[in-house]
Amino acid sequence: MGLVTGCVNPIGASQVSTRVAYRQATANALEGEISSSSRLVLHRFDLEKEFYDDPPLALKMLHDRALQDERRDTVFALAELSYFAAQRFERSPKLKEPKMARDYFLSAAVYAYIYAFGPRQGPPPNRFDERSRIIRDVYNVGLSKGLAPLGSTNAAVLIEPGERQLPPGRVEVRVDTNNFPFSMDRFEGFLSADRYLVRGLTVRNRQSGVGAPLIGLAKLAPGDPIKRRVPVTVFGRVAGDLRSWRTGGLVVTLEPYSGYGDDTVKIDGVTLPLETDLTAPLAYSLNDSFVWGLGMGQFFSSVEQIKSDVYLTQPYQPGRVPIVFVHGTFSSPVWWAEMMNTLRSDPEIRQRCQIWYFIYNSGNPVAVSAIKLREALTAKVKQLDPEGKDPALQNMVVIGHSQGGLLTKLTATDSGDKLWKAVGIKSLENSDLSKQQLEMVRKITVYEHLPFVKRVVFISTPHRGSYLSTGFARSISRKLVALPNKLIQQAKEFSGLAEKLKLEVKGIPTSLDSMSESNKFLLALAEIPPAPGIKCNSIIAVEGEGDYHEGKDGLVAYPSAHVDYAESEYIVRSFHSCQEKPATIEEVRRILLKHLDELPPLVAPVEPVKTSGNESRPGATNAPAVTEPK
Repeated sequence: MGLVTGCVNPIGASQVSTRVAYRQATANALEGEISSSSRLVLHRFDLEKEFYDDPPLALKMLHDRALQDERRDTVFALAELSYFAAQRFERSPKLKEPKMARDYFLSAAVYAYIYAFGPRQGPPPNRFDERSRIIRDVYNVGLSKGLAPLGSTNAAVLIEPGERQLPPGRVEVRVDTNNFPFSMDRFEGFLSADRYLVRGLTVRNRQSGVGAPLIGLAKLAPGDPIKRRVPVTVFGRVAGDLRSWRTGGLVVTLEPYSGYGDDTVKIDGVTLPLETDLTAPLAYSLNDSFVWGLGMGQFFSSVEQIKSDVYLTQPYQPGRVPIVFVHGTFSSPVWWAEMMNTLRSDPEIRQRCQIWYFIYNSGNPVAVSAIKLREALTAKVKQLDPEGKDPALQNMVVIGHSQGGLLTKLTATDSGDKLWKAVGIKSLENSDLSKQQLEMVRKITVYEHLPFVKRVVFISTPHRGSYLSTGFARSISRKLVALPNKLIQQAKEFSGLAEKLKLEVKGIPTSLDSMSESNKFLLALAEIPPAPGIKCNSIIAVEGEGDYHEGKDGLVAYPSAHVDYAESEYIVRSFHSCQEKPATIEEVRRILLKHLDELPPLVAPVEPVKTSGNESRPGATNAPAVTEPK
């Protein structure tokens, strides 16, 4: 009868899981297999066996066919198969083949560019064509690996001019830095962001597009506490075609772009997004163990490990509103990393804001640190915009956590005579005070709001003190905290001054003394609203369930953190350190978007870095005065 039982037909379909079937349907070189589209081309020219036996020869033959056959899918196959061959050479035990890999990776990127943008028969694939994703990834990864130093295994990427002899022919590599806001001399090198896994951060901020995302390793700049790690994207623009490549006339121009600048590139009049990765550089910078020990070290040390100052996380860009993070006691900027990274995932915040942070010795008295914050912000604004041409700098948002919230409050306050009267000074015109002594008293008790601060956000802020700042805790802290010599001398001078003013002063105060629930200065400050024109928002952490009005966060009770003059109050069910909580971050995001929506159009001075995104966000809404997530 011709029937053979127990045999499987050579052609047929077997039912498997969706996952297995999907893997076969979407296979491509980046996953270690060749796509159906490239197999079709190999089959068309009867080169499939040749390719597996001798990839360089098969690719040369396919390039020759492509010179005669104008179909676009032939170039797609050249791109993917070059990438597949590069991966094979990369893993080869033969001595010469790993060195060949980078040339095939770069060839793959060039083929991918010609396929996507070159003049061939048939239109480029539409956005739903699987080849669009494959060719983009082949181009991006091929470019970064193709620019690796010869024999390098450390993810390095070279952005430098020269000639490359690639398998299809010679290529001239040029570098165009017209769209890059930095001098290339400011960098020690560049690393491929694709070679790094990110840990500890919830969101990986990547924008899909063209180009290879990099980590720019900036040299240590004067005044910076640590070396900056900058998001960069390199785009390779190809001039020429398969024919000019074979004759040595093809040019690849490398164009670096800042991840903080314009996130698009134009190709033949068409605007395309750049592939960017803002998270990998941030995570890479946090590999440094020094920054993790900074908070505790700064609290106990008499010498500042890092100068108290305002530091920029990204290059200053006119037209972008500064968001200034101020950390709390025992803390440092690393505790803002999750919030900073997540906020940057919002395109409007990323394009319209710039993030700064303030570092200080959190063991010093609050008034001392507040003065340093005020002076640092004033100096930074003057340094960046000496002629006052950038209106964005005049709409600053300062966000403080815990003790940092108290410092933040003193940037937005007109205290008048309330603070010096609260501590028991009857008159500042006391005839017994010298001019220098009078100036000292005024400096620590009289505050005027900073004119460029337009909004402040308090997070877990002990406006009326911390219930853990007991007499015992403060006594222990005085023994452990090594205050700077200058501050000790100033404290001695103030002690003598206190005697003249008949004030009771016990020893040299620390920040814990400043946050005592019995501190008259602090209690008076809590009742002073921000100066007219400055808005404030409050985020209060409360542990557990139940009525939050009676709650605590482990360090601060709700009644201490609550202020009547806040535009909004948001309750987060959390311990005191709630900066990384999704609810906290989302509330900060809402506040920032509201702040941006309320601003008039900001006209920035002309600058080399292009900015975009000044349009207002549709659908913005105001939150109720008190909000608690359900």
